Amino acid sequence: MTTVSKRQKKPAGSSPGSVVYVGVDKDTPVTVTRVRYAPDTYEPARVVPPNECRPDTSSSGVVWYTVDGVHNVDILKTLGENFSLHPLVVEDIGNTTQRPKLEGFDGYYFLAAKMVTYDARFSKLRSEHVSIVFGRGFVVLFLQDPGDLFAPIRQRLEAGKGRIRASGSDYLVYALVDAIVDYYFNVLEELGERVEKLEDEVVVNPTVTTLRAIHHVKRELIALRRSIWPMREVVNALIRDESPLVSPDVKIYLRDLYDHTVHVIDSVETMRDIITGTLDVYLSSVSNRLNQVMKVLTVMSSIFIPLTFIVGVYGMNFRYMPELELWWGYPAVWLFMLALTFVLLVLFKRKKWM
Repeated sequence: MTTVSKRQKKPAGSSPGSVVYVGVDKDTPVTVTRVRYAPDTYEPARVVPPNECRPDTSSSGVVWYTVDGVHNVDILKTLGENFSLHPLVVEDIGNTTQRPKLEGFDGYYFLAAKMVTYDARFSKLRSEHVSIVFGRGFVVLFLQDPGDLFAPIRQRLEAGKGRIRASGSDYLVYALVDAIVDYYFNVLEELGERVEKLEDEVVVNPTVTTLRAIHHVKRELIALRRSIWPMREVVNALIRDESPLVSPDVKIYLRDLYDHTVHVIDSVETMRDIITGTLDVYLSSVSNRLNQVMKVLTVMSSIFIPLTFIVGVYGMNFRYMPELELWWGYPAVWLFMLALTFVLLVLFKRKKWM
């Protein structure tokens, strides 16, 4: 991931369709790679100039463009003109805070999604804005950050495995969205292990660090839910739309993908309930430990109250106190106080107050 320096925002009052990059400021170059394939041919990925990226309607295969970076507004405008994209679509591509959605236009679809991955080095989630424009014979994939998250799909294309080469651009889009949803399962696995660890920790030794970890996981689950919940609507819209750009054969796979999104949503909701219960257990554990401390202090106070009374009586400065003149007065008071302490301890033990 690129180091964050500052976040750019869209100016208030700007006209609709104005292309403005909304996201963290970057200075990395934007590259466009192209892959061509057909049932019997495959052209490996190579970098191409943005002005050469156009839908190829002359061949029966599929051309797949991958744009690494959306912070260069000029490149976005060039691609928008070459593919005849609506200005609002180009605007949404440059807005990395865009909510996942699907919109159909004349001859193409626009799909926005969130790619969520788990960074084990920093133990945190990373969300990346992904935009896909596809039509008959072409797919344009816009990635927020450079990377090769979809390398397995390219490897399947190169090896000719499965039906991806024999299918159209709609099946490639299904494979891309399916990979995005698969990353959600990887994230859920990591979060599940952290939740289980926190469940054990709140029972054995809850600390302030545990509380911070609980709130951190809770925020990540909320962010994950915000990303995956609209994906169900996106996949459902692809299934229900009667556009010729999505074939009936691909809709069968999309229905399976819809089940996966529902599974992820159910898992996220379950983890949210678990982490909420874990927070309740943490508060109960801390309260129980405080009660134990207060119990010990109360027992000690109960023992010293009568002892304080005794030493207070014999600490008064009266002239006539008969016990003060007796040689056995001092040891007698000590014996009485020790006996009283013993009796109180036995009493508290029998009542199970300690």
